[in-house]
Amino acid sequence: MRNVMRQLKQYKKDTFLCVLLTALEVVMDILLPFITSIIIDKGLSAGSMPTVYRYGILMVVLAFLSLFFGATAGKYAASASAGLSANLREAIFSNIQTFSFSNIDKFSVPGLVTRMTTDITNVQNAFMMVIRVAVRSPLNLIFSFLMCLYINVHLSLMFLIAVVFLAIVLGTIMVITMRIFSQVFSKYDDLNASVQENISAIRVVKAFVREKFENSKFSKASGNLYNLSVKAESLLAFNSPAMMVAVYFCIISVSWLGAKFIVGGTLSTGDLTSLFSYIMALLMSLMMLSMVIVMISMSMASIRRISEVLDETPDLKDPDNPVMIVPNGQIDFNHVNFSYKHGSGKNALSDIDLHIKPGETIGVIGGTGSGKSSLVNLICRLYDVDSGSVCVGGIDVRKYDMEALRNQVSVVLQKNTLFSGTILENLRWGNPDATDEECIAACQAACADEFIDRMPDGYNTRIERGGANVSGGQKQRLCIARALLKKPKVLILDDSTSAVDTATDAKIRAGFAERIPGTTKIIIAQRISSVEGADRILVLDNGTINGFGTHEELLETNAIYQEIYESQVKGGGDFDQPA
Repeated sequence: MRNVMRQLKQYKKDTFLCVLLTALEVVMDILLPFITSIIIDKGLSAGSMPTVYRYGILMVVLAFLSLFFGATAGKYAASASAGLSANLREAIFSNIQTFSFSNIDKFSVPGLVTRMTTDITNVQNAFMMVIRVAVRSPLNLIFSFLMCLYINVHLSLMFLIAVVFLAIVLGTIMVITMRIFSQVFSKYDDLNASVQENISAIRVVKAFVREKFENSKFSKASGNLYNLSVKAESLLAFNSPAMMVAVYFCIISVSWLGAKFIVGGTLSTGDLTSLFSYIMALLMSLMMLSMVIVMISMSMASIRRISEVLDETPDLKDPDNPVMIVPNGQIDFNHVNFSYKHGSGKNALSDIDLHIKPGETIGVIGGTGSGKSSLVNLICRLYDVDSGSVCVGGIDVRKYDMEALRNQVSVVLQKNTLFSGTILENLRWGNPDATDEECIAACQAACADEFIDRMPDGYNTRIERGGANVSGGQKQRLCIARALLKKPKVLILDDSTSAVDTATDAKIRAGFAERIPGTTKIIIAQRISSVEGADRILVLDNGTINGFGTHEELLETNAIYQEIYESQVKGGGDFDQPA
C-alpha cells in the first residue's frame, strides 16, 4: 500500500483539496434539513412569511455552495485518481525496463499487462471513491446521527437498530466477496494469456485448423471468470434489499413514534420532517460506505499484484564505480558454470573455459539445447554466471556499466523483432544519430538493400507492428543492419541468418570481413556453411565444450562436427545451394 500511495507525488495537493471540499459539501447538506424544520415551525406554522423568505434564501445559498463544493471536489478527485494511475503505470513500466531476463521470467507477459490495465484501473476507481465517498459517507453518517440526537434522542435509537442490522449483513457479504475477488484477478491473467497466445500464433492456429480448440480453451477461461464474477455480484446484490429493509423499518418506526410525540407535544412537525431527511442521509451514507469497502476489498488484490512488480528488484545491478569503456573485443570464459535457476543444480553451461582474440570470427554449432544462446547471453550480461567469470576486453562484465557494455556488444537475437515505424526509424535503434548514408551502408553490408530498393517508399517504407509486412529473411537482415549501426567491438549473431538462403548468407559474411574487420564476430548457426569460414569453430554438447578448432581440425578430430557435416553436405547440401 505504501509503495502505491507513494506514486501520488504531485497529486497530493489535489487529494487534500478534494477531501477538504467534500467535508464542506457535507456540512452544507447537513444544514439544509435543519433549516427546513425552522421554515416549517417558525415560518409556515407561525404564519411569518419574512422568516420563510429569509431562511429560504439561506437554503438556496447553502444549496449552491454544496453544488460548488461537490463539483470542485469531483474535479480534484478525478485529477488525483487519474494522476495516481498514470504515475503507477509509468513506475511499473520504468521498473520493468530495469529487469533482467530472470526477473521477467517471474512474471508472465499477460500478468504484467493485467497489472498495468485492469489492476491499476481498479486502484484508480477505489482511490476516487476513498477520497470522495469514503470521506463524505462517514461525515454524513456522524453529522446526521448527531442532528437526530439533537432533535429527539428516543427516535434516534431506531437508527442504531438499523445500523447494527446493516453492519452485520454488509460485513458478512464483504468478507465473502473479498476472497472471491482475489481469485477473479488471477483468472484475468489466464484469460489474457489465452488471448495473447492465440493472436500471436494465429498463423499456426489456422495452419493446423485449431480454431475450435482455441475457442474451447478461451471459453473455459472466460467461463471461470464469469462464474466467479456472478458469484461475487450475486452476493453484492443483497446490499440493496438489506438497505431497503433498514430504510422501511426506520420510516415506519419514526412515523409511528413521531406521530405519538407530535400528539404529546414533545416533537414538532418540522422536526419530524427533518428527521426523515436525516434518516435517508444516514442510511444512504451507510450504503455508500459499504460500496466503498467492497471496492477497497476488490482493489486490495490489485494493490498486492501491483506492489509485487514495484517491489521487484533487478537481479543485475551496475557496480558502484563501473567501467565505462570497452577496450577491445577480446572475450574470455574462465571456468564458467551457469544455470537459469541459481542453486537448482541443473546447469545450462558447465565448466566453460574459452578464450577469443579481438577481431576473430568464431562459429558456434551444436544441437538444440546444447547451450549456444545461453553462452552468448552471458557476454552482454543478460544473465550472471553462477561461478567463474566472463570477461570482455580483459575486464569482468560485472564491472562494466551495463549500458556501456551492451552498446559495444551488439546482439541479433534468435527471435528478431521490428517495431512499427519506417525502416530508417527501425535502423536507428542501433544508433539514433546515424545518417542516411550510414544506414544505407549498414543495409548493404547486411544485404538488406536488395529488397529495400524494390519497396515503393524505399527506406521510408513503413514497417507494421512486429514486422508483419516483411518476410522472415528480410526481418533478419534489417535486424543485422540495425546491429551494425552500433559499430560494436563484439557482434553476436544468434542463428540470425536461418531464414536467408546460403548465397545471401555468404554475402553477409563477406560483408562483415570487409566492413568490420576489427570486430569480434560470434556466429551461432545450424548450418555448416555458415560457420566453416570462421577462424575457429566451437562445438557445444549438453552445455559443455565438445570441440574447438578450425573447420579442418574438427573434421578430423570431432565426431559431432563430422556427423553434422556429413548429414548436411554429403546428404544433399544446404537449401538453395546448387547441387
